[in-house]
Amino acid sequence: MEHHVYFWLKEERKNEVDQGVFEKGLADLFKIEEVAGGMWGKSADTPQRPVTDKSFDYALSMQFKTLDDHNIYQDHADHDVFVDAFKDWWEKVLVMDVG
Repeated sequence: MEHHVYFWLKEERKNEVDQGVFEKGLADLFKIEEVAGGMWGKSADTPQRPVTDKSFDYALSMQFKTLDDHNIYQDHADHDVFVDAFKDWWEKVLVMDVG
């Protein structure tokens, strides 16, 4: 299954220092054993189209071998550390899970 998360940061967090801290937080999530793969990044520089939403600041895409692995990840202490550290940094978060 795949877990996709889109983040819109608060305006005051859209600076080089805070973005570096946030990016390290995203990267650290991939150290969780149940995460089988994936990536994080900013909107790709693709041509603008009516069906493309480029309004987000960061996207996270994670792969899990099983739904159980995903559920373990959601309750993992390191996931909680990320959420607790950054929940006040984002204006909006959107999650889309596929499986």
